[in-house]
Amino acid sequence: MSDPTPPSPRPRLTLPAALKLSGKLAYAAVYDHKLKKLLGPLIFHARPNDLSHPRLGLAVSTRVGNAIVRNRVKRLLREAFRHTQHDWPAGYDLIVVVRPHAPLTLAEYQDILARAIPAIHAESSRRQRRTASP
Repeated sequence: MSDPTPPSPRPRLTLPAALKLSGKLAYAAVYDHKLKKLLGPLIFHARPNDLSHPRLGLAVSTRVGNAIVRNRVKRLLREAFRHTQHDWPAGYDLIVVVRPHAPLTLAEYQDILARAIPAIHAESSRRQRRTASP
């Protein structure tokens, strides 16, 4: 009788309040950091934080569409973030600004987030090296 190997533990795919960016000061701090990446219809503003997890903030203007469209885009972005949150290399505060577009599928939003992760981390690392060198 062979001993079955236990399955590898999967990270929990939840989105508790601790993973949500909130408050004017938190948003202002991210915008003031001026780390910005544009991918498709989304603009990513990011800032490293001292936490072990990323936090997500959303900015969806009325130009994106009526309330139904805006809420659908926000739901899809939160769900895409929920699935990709464990791919982020370190703690980041992230604000996703949504430009007007037809709503994409969940897989397309996940793909955009997956492409944003290395771009944001690489730019943040470059900035840290630049400020650390004399």
